Amino acid sequence: MFGIINFETFLIAGILLNLTPGADTMYILGRAISQGKKAGILSALGISTGAIFHVIFATLGLSIILAKSAMAFMIVKYLGAAYLIYLGVKSLGFKTKGQLELETKAEHVGNKRIYMSGILTNILNPKVALFFLAFLPQFIDPNYAQSSLSFLVLGLTFLCTGTIWCLSLALFASRLSDRIRRNYKIKTWLDRVTGGIFIMLGIKLALSEK
Repeated sequence: MFGIINFETFLIAGILLNLTPGADTMYILGRAISQGKKAGILSALGISTGAIFHVIFATLGLSIILAKSAMAFMIVKYLGAAYLIYLGVKSLGFKTKGQLELETKAEHVGNKRIYMSGILTNILNPKVALFFLAFLPQFIDPNYAQSSLSFLVLGLTFLCTGTIWCLSLALFASRLSDRIRRNYKIKTWLDRVTGGIFIMLGIKLALSEK
């Protein structure tokens, strides 16, 4: 159906790939541990929203540009790295108890930023686009005329399993850290750890190759 072959194998492989720790996993864990359940869930949803764009790009063939053009790949890669480092530096900022209380009162503003950060973190990772281009075609019948539909179905399936895993991860991590974060001093250190993780992810992305 839809030109898809070995769908069961695709499903199992996709779930295993989702379970493999990567940049998205570390990003969600960092947010959930330092900022709580809502931040973790919003990060997971942001990551999944960003992945939707990659599915659409792969379906339309736009991801091929990243695969073929070294310049396009480098631009997106460095933008993504710079954004992660920027988030890390912001998280490393020294805050007082009063500042943390003010941030809690302005939580609705922070929630939107957390969600958008998740989207940008995923979109600006060119390796995600290349992953879809390399992984999905293995399960598409080369003789099927509407291969774009196959890309879309497989991509959305992978996205669904990935979203379930990311949300589960966010909930699990936040439950472990809820009590710890009530102490503003510990929360400050958790924010700094999160900032360090973002900076390391940014550096790793900047130094990575295709």
